[in-house]
Amino acid sequence: MTRDLSKHSDDLRSLFLLRPDVTFFNHGSFGACPRPVFERYQRWQLELERQPVEFMQHRLNDLLLQARQRLGAFLNADAEDLVFVTNVSLGLNTIIRSLALEPGDEILSTDHEYGTLDRTWELVCGKTGAQYIRRPIPLPITSTEAIVDAIWSGVSDRTRVLYCSHITSPTALTFPVEQFIQKAKAAGIISIIDGAHAAGQIPLDLTALGADFYSANCHKWMMAPKGAGFLHARKEMHDLLDPLVGGKAGAQLDGSRLIAEHQYQGTRDPASFISVPDAIDFMEEYDWPQVREQCHQLARYAREQVSTLTGLTPVIPDDRQWFAQMALIPLPPCDAGRLKSRLLAEYGVELPITGYKDQQCLRVSVQGYNTHADVDTLVRALKVLLPEVAK
Repeated sequence: MTRDLSKHSDDLRSLFLLRPDVTFFNHGSFGACPRPVFERYQRWQLELERQPVEFMQHRLNDLLLQARQRLGAFLNADAEDLVFVTNVSLGLNTIIRSLALEPGDEILSTDHEYGTLDRTWELVCGKTGAQYIRRPIPLPITSTEAIVDAIWSGVSDRTRVLYCSHITSPTALTFPVEQFIQKAKAAGIISIIDGAHAAGQIPLDLTALGADFYSANCHKWMMAPKGAGFLHARKEMHDLLDPLVGGKAGAQLDGSRLIAEHQYQGTRDPASFISVPDAIDFMEEYDWPQVREQCHQLARYAREQVSTLTGLTPVIPDDRQWFAQMALIPLPPCDAGRLKSRLLAEYGVELPITGYKDQQCLRVSVQGYNTHADVDTLVRALKVLLPEVAK
């Protein structure tokens, strides 16, 4: 049964474990798990501890299969093309470190990527002699064509991989990855997509998208417990992946090679993985497409209110094509560290200060528990603090 609480963020807030004295605008960093999902997660942990051998050796494979099937239905993907990973960084490292790169090979990317993965590419390229090419995507955004051209003008006869985020971490920008993937496929270039912020924040159809590899978190916008992510590979690409751990001795390869070689990572707590269906059930029960739309409208309200205060024009167009529940809002020159710490200490507002190149910005993440009053609290705090931390 679908419950309509989407118009009542205070009611939704009561379903989360967030401290009541914190105005939380940082869902994009670590997510927030709803109370009923977290309670189910804890029950799975208890079942594991009551009989660890039975759970790990006799029940777990079936439970993981059921969870992958539920996740596959949510993402329109074959469960045999999905494997759980603890986070998107691990999933992408599995892919990146499996590539047979040679000196002179080029990896085409953007300058809006997550720093940890930039570092992974730099390490791998340093060992293989390949080159990591980060094409600049200037802000403000002007058009889809401008972004596609900015990236694709970097393609050469040495380009082997296209790597980019679906929704960027530092700038909260939704890239037109469908066009990137289509062009990569036509050129015989491997496509790898970082979907850390996409799953749960925007509708995602992995079959239609057609990326060779796609990895994302379930513990961010899907609201699963921490330590739940997935790696998706097209069937034709399974054999390209080398398991980081080596797979489980005696694992059968008569099914999906991806599962046989990558599901086992040694002893770890699998409760977050098998709680993913509970997170999907939560979203269905509370009509999450409607909640997401209201969150987008609240993110627009935050952009409007802060921009009115600062007099600065947003660098991303006011269109859901470009942003969903995370909004990038420019700031005047200021001491970002002081502003962030004082927002939390004096006003109870938790949010990151990020940006692009020299432009400091707020990255406001809006989830179903946020309200207009939360935005008003943020604006009231900025009105006082910005003059005091100005440079």
